[in-house]
Amino acid sequence: MKKTLLTVMSIMLVLSIVFTGCGKQDGKKDSNDKNASNNKKIMRVNNTEEPGSLHPGKAQGTHDSWVLEHIFEGLTKKDANGNIVAGMAKEWKVSEDGLTYTFTLRDGVKWTNGDPVTAGDFEYAWKYALNPNTASDYAYILYPITGAEAYNTADPSKISAEKLKELENAVGVKAINDKTLEVKLTAPTAYFTEMLSFYTYYPVNKKVQEANPNWYTNAETYVSNGAFKMTEWKHKESITVVKNEDYYDKAKIKLDGINFAMINSDITTWQMYENGELDLGFPLPQDVVAQLKSKNDPQLTIGNDLSTYFYRFNTTVKPLNNAKVRKALSMAINRSIITEQVTQGGQRPAFSFTPPGIPDAEGKDFQATNGHLFEVNIEEAKKLLAEGLAEEGMNKLTLTIIYNTDEGHKRIAEAVQSMWKENLGVEVKLENMEFQVKIDREHALDYQVSRAGWIGDYIDPMTFLDMFLSDSSMNDTGWKNAQYDALIKDAQTTTDVVKRMNDLYAAEKILMEEMPIMPIYFYTQPYATKSNVTGIYKPVNRYPQLHYADIIE
Repeated sequence: MKKTLLTVMSIMLVLSIVFTGCGKQDGKKDSNDKNASNNKKIMRVNNTEEPGSLHPGKAQGTHDSWVLEHIFEGLTKKDANGNIVAGMAKEWKVSEDGLTYTFTLRDGVKWTNGDPVTAGDFEYAWKYALNPNTASDYAYILYPITGAEAYNTADPSKISAEKLKELENAVGVKAINDKTLEVKLTAPTAYFTEMLSFYTYYPVNKKVQEANPNWYTNAETYVSNGAFKMTEWKHKESITVVKNEDYYDKAKIKLDGINFAMINSDITTWQMYENGELDLGFPLPQDVVAQLKSKNDPQLTIGNDLSTYFYRFNTTVKPLNNAKVRKALSMAINRSIITEQVTQGGQRPAFSFTPPGIPDAEGKDFQATNGHLFEVNIEEAKKLLAEGLAEEGMNKLTLTIIYNTDEGHKRIAEAVQSMWKENLGVEVKLENMEFQVKIDREHALDYQVSRAGWIGDYIDPMTFLDMFLSDSSMNDTGWKNAQYDALIKDAQTTTDVVKRMNDLYAAEKILMEEMPIMPIYFYTQPYATKSNVTGIYKPVNRYPQLHYADIIE
């Protein structure tokens, strides 16, 4: 570790220990706690940011999904063990060739406005997300369905309305009747029932959507079908949801409600948790995680996470259009320093993009089998940078890293800034902003280097690798590679499971050779809970789930 970086990290650690040493440390509630002074069990948590959209077909980030997961439900859902179980569908059948799924909805399931939830609501919602006029960034997750990609990628300005309707009708989802939904796939997809628990597959009340296209922007008009229902949305401040008395599984719901605050400072979050204003502390300052770990504090849970922390490069701007420059920047980062001295939450340095925890065709771990796909090598990085800059007619490099406002992201960016300066002589500026602003700038390719993170939508390498297809709405790097596209497309359609995994292995090697992104570490998800909070569970690719939580008085 370089002396300058050591000094910076030491000062940060001392200051943070002093700061977090104040306040309550035993995790117990006191007489001033709001939940202790009334009979309502309202779980108080931090959503960090104002949601970009709470419409299932428009949502695209964790600041959207954590709320959506508690107020909506798909055909399937995840239980406390991470297993896929029946949600709105009470049962389903799969054809022998694995291409046709027939779902039967539960009896008596309702929307929060009293309307019945029907198979038609699922058909409508999925086609809404696929409609090229809707501009759903997550539409591609529906592509396993026959006709979905053709409909979504059609250009309404170049075809007739009749032709567009034909494409819509060809999508392989059909409500046979109010309780029966038939879905046809282009190829057998072993993880399809898991995908159904993801928010883009949630239903939307057709009648409500058509009567008021903006129904999802305010609590007064919001209609959902999950364990909780929204009662208040103070924009950029908080969202309150309460137990849905019409939910089929209401007997298991012990909370009266959940309040999602919007606090983009993890230090403030910890202060509020310590002061009894939050029941779940998340996200936590990195040094607080280290302190709690060192004491084996029972408040701390370090949840497993199927996710990767990485930086995107805008490959459409010089000199980041040059793969040598991108590789040099990636090879000059000591990830162990970041995980051991900065994040301090048990994260693992990442030398590939797909994280551990995903089995391949033989049941082996995909990440472990593909191995480290690049290495830290300062001398090679200097050589590549010099060559890349010369090829672009440049002799020095100044970059700006953008990140969403958060003390943890700031500290990581400062560490990267220091390493790039000391190891490569690259000058780096840092720019923070709201999460949604960052997402919008990434989509517009209005950046040079951008902080990012990706949680697997389902447990398969495809959920990490298909986002870098040339035409993916989630690519946000400007990078295109025909060979990569062909491998991913083959993997999406082949019925040979061994060939499929070999295609994905090869695709990830191309991704890491071209380096449009710079993996930094594989996440864990540390959070703290008060001693009187029970029943929270953490699926590997979800935030902590509060459906069956309880607050013991």
